[in-house]
Amino acid sequence: MAANADDFKKALQLWASGVAIVTTLSEKHGVRGMTVTAFSSVSAQPPQILVCINQSADTGENIDVSGAFAVNVLNADQQADSNNFSGGSNQEQRFSNTTWEIGPHGTPVLTESIMSLECKVVEKIAAGTHWIIIGEVMEAISRSGDPLLYYRGAYRQLSTDE
Repeated sequence: MAANADDFKKALQLWASGVAIVTTLSEKHGVRGMTVTAFSSVSAQPPQILVCINQSADTGENIDVSGAFAVNVLNADQQADSNNFSGGSNQEQRFSNTTWEIGPHGTPVLTESIMSLECKVVEKIAAGTHWIIIGEVMEAISRSGDPLLYYRGAYRQLSTDE
């Protein structure tokens, strides 16, 4: 029997992770984006990552249409962006309240994030309530700054003590 969902969520709060916003663009739906914490590297050769997106999310639907997406890892000052892209506001409001541009491979990239990876979809796997989307990294953009972290249900920042 599987673990209780509440116990599972409580345990996962003990996993400190970076915060990312997945973005995508299609002619049919325009720009879409959402905050995620389920993001990981998969392979260096070829460079691939994975991201997990709830099957009911319109961002995932737009990734299906476009076949491409970007993962933008947020800097320590982007807590408002994380909240903005995690629900409540519509997609137009989400993008109007952050700084972004179209990246070299046609996906929206958040220009204040510490890192953006533009990807083309390689595989999409159904897993419970989510899609596991594997993308081949077509462009890797690194910027300066410290990451925004999420731990025990709250945003955190790296200590400046050395």
